[in-house]
Amino acid sequence: MAEGYKQASVVILHKSLADDFEKFCHANDGALPLLYRSKPGDWKCPSLSSDPDIRTDCLQYRIYEHGACTGSLKSLKEYSEQLKDMVTFYLDCSFSFEKAVQTVGIPVRYVEQKHNVSMYKTAVPCYSVSTFSCNLVVTMRPVPESELEAAVQATSGLKEAHGAPIHMGDPGLLGIKDLSKPDYGDAVHLHPGDIPVFWACGVTGVEAVISCRTPLAFTHSPSHMFITDLKNTVTVRSSRQVPQVHCISLHPLHYSMVSVEAAQKIKTLETLIGTDPGDRGIIHLHCPDELLKASLSLSHARSVLITTGFPTHFTYDPPEENDGPPGALAVAAMLQALEKEVAIVTDQRAMNLNKKIIEEAVQLGVLKRPVPLLSYQKESDDSALMFLCENGNPERPRFDHLIAIERAGRAADGNYYNARKANIKHLVDPIDELFLAAQTIPGVRTTGVGDGGNELGMGKVKDAVKKHIKNGDVVACDVEADFTIVAGVSNWGGYAIACALYILSTCEIHDRYLRKAIGFPQLSKRMVWQSALPSVTKEEKLLKTLVQHGVRSGKTASLEMEVDGLPFYTTHSLLIEKLLQEVQQ
Repeated sequence: MAEGYKQASVVILHKSLADDFEKFCHANDGALPLLYRSKPGDWKCPSLSSDPDIRTDCLQYRIYEHGACTGSLKSLKEYSEQLKDMVTFYLDCSFSFEKAVQTVGIPVRYVEQKHNVSMYKTAVPCYSVSTFSCNLVVTMRPVPESELEAAVQATSGLKEAHGAPIHMGDPGLLGIKDLSKPDYGDAVHLHPGDIPVFWACGVTGVEAVISCRTPLAFTHSPSHMFITDLKNTVTVRSSRQVPQVHCISLHPLHYSMVSVEAAQKIKTLETLIGTDPGDRGIIHLHCPDELLKASLSLSHARSVLITTGFPTHFTYDPPEENDGPPGALAVAAMLQALEKEVAIVTDQRAMNLNKKIIEEAVQLGVLKRPVPLLSYQKESDDSALMFLCENGNPERPRFDHLIAIERAGRAADGNYYNARKANIKHLVDPIDELFLAAQTIPGVRTTGVGDGGNELGMGKVKDAVKKHIKNGDVVACDVEADFTIVAGVSNWGGYAIACALYILSTCEIHDRYLRKAIGFPQLSKRMVWQSALPSVTKEEKLLKTLVQHGVRSGKTASLEMEVDGLPFYTTHSLLIEKLLQEVQQ
């Protein structure tokens, strides 16, 4: 009914609760976009309708007493006396955007099937205010996969009508167990190729009413909306406000969202780190948009495990090269700033060395606090699963994402090789097993960063390594990662991930999607994130520290110069400066 007009959910509460409920709406405005708040006893809303009477203008109401629904009503006139001390809240509804979706040619399945829209309680807690404390309620609309971005763009400009979706993909990630059993409305059948897409829903207000257990409250019955006289208006948007959709996981199916502007910045970072100063042919290994997808996946992660360490100098002690640890610590620093759990896993023989490096990174201000340091040994067939999951249970992973940065990777023959074909297997613990096990754990993603094709995670491009990289037929890593980031120097890949995570965190579209449009924007933490970015000064200090511990450069002399008597890459500082310029524009 009334296509193109704003429709409103209705919540009617005692005036003593009105201020807190308004704060609750503002704190969770994705679900509860407030159109109008009446004065006590006022049955009209002049800014929304020319001649309204909230006692009769919804086709059906629900009455709540002490948090329980005690019935449905066609009219509230018999409660006119009680309504004199009550305040009405009008909240915009996603029904308002159906016409916009249909206009761009996207089918609305529940309309086709002559059903009400499906509504579900989620496991996502809203931001609580006083006695109002509940979980988010969402609507679900099936959208053909090819139309996902069109559906997002059609609704993102209608901010008062809930705006863009808050989740696309597996309903289990919202805590919804069965799409065939909605909590409100009707079950809607998905066609082949449809993706379940979820929008924040005004019925969240009903759950808030239930939570506060007030003696008397009224709401509209779900789908029996108050229809206003206002037409929907679409906000004019810049590239900062236009969303893109990217798939970041197939098992479980999960899409993420970012602005066109932020995505372009991250693509520029990817181009910058793809510079090949050694002219070794890495351009042939490049996988477009892997930095963007890896960073989006990491942004959604709760806990991240990082590994690094390539014992190139096998005749020395320590045998490590200095490409890898600085990039790994740059990523760890940004993950710490984003309040994610992060740990590092390395070879048992290198535990003391890495412990010292981490301690000194804290002293140098590169890290805010020490990163837990772990080692892994294969003792049985299920060792990797036991390491990654609580009691080996794939439904309870300890980490959501694994990152390898310049980590020696297993070749097809089971050995580990440096670029000169020397077998270094005796110096490498089988951390590859963790990446292989991660492929069997739903929801755990992996990223590999490398600059030569013999690094952990480069199995995704092994055919190109064998064809284009010197000694590639022998040294190519056989173990794949979900996302493969190829850089001229692997450290650059780590720096780029840290910068990309900063860009995503400061992207309003991505921030809203991450927090499911509830709570408040996280942009107030921008200075904390900014302080965690890599810098030339930080990385020079780290590289000097590594040299002091006997860690050597793994790159050819043509890539080195003297900085205070210590080796440093010629293009290294310029590259970091270019990354930071892109971030700060």
